[in-house]
Amino acid sequence: MKQESHLETTPGTVRPGGRTAKVRAAVLEATREALATEGFHALNMDRIAAAAGVGRTTVYRRWASPVGLIADLLRDMADRSVPASDTGSLEGDLRDNATLVVTTLTDPRMGPVFRAVIAAAACDDECADALLGFYGTRLRTWATAVDRAVARGEAPPGTDPVEVVRAVSAPLYYRFAVSHEPLTTADAERAVAAALAATRAGVFAPGSS
Repeated sequence: MKQESHLETTPGTVRPGGRTAKVRAAVLEATREALATEGFHALNMDRIAAAAGVGRTTVYRRWASPVGLIADLLRDMADRSVPASDTGSLEGDLRDNATLVVTTLTDPRMGPVFRAVIAAAACDDECADALLGFYGTRLRTWATAVDRAVARGEAPPGTDPVEVVRAVSAPLYYRFAVSHEPLTTADAERAVAAALAATRAGVFAPGSS
């Protein structure tokens, strides 16, 4: 693995190990709690340090800014997210994906965290890049379900697996982040049905008739 000096590393990208892993875990948990209760614009480095029980100089040195905290939190969330399902059918896997999205976004704690992160990404390029990385990781993880479906003959050859998964989650995130409508299981089922129909019709397979 390529080694980078501290000066060449973007704040919030260093993943401490060993004894310092507990410091990172405590700081990220404090960051998550602050985002859930106060939102991005109220995120304060000194209060994060106090809540985590670590020195403020440690937090400033390792994460540099609230943006660095959010970027590292998103990487941690991606690493800890639920792996893709393998139900034996594309419909079952996509339904599990949609259910996971709805369950997460409607969770009393995680919903506000995602809302705060999305708000941060709307006004900060580094946060936007971190959010893109988070969703890219999740899309690629669930794309394996579509790859299996293609191998089973459930989807046309050449189907873009990432686009299929994106088609499931996109309308759910729209309701959550743009129109601010309630999310229900019916919305999840509708998103799955639409994505399945488009997949079977070859919409996500360039050149397919």
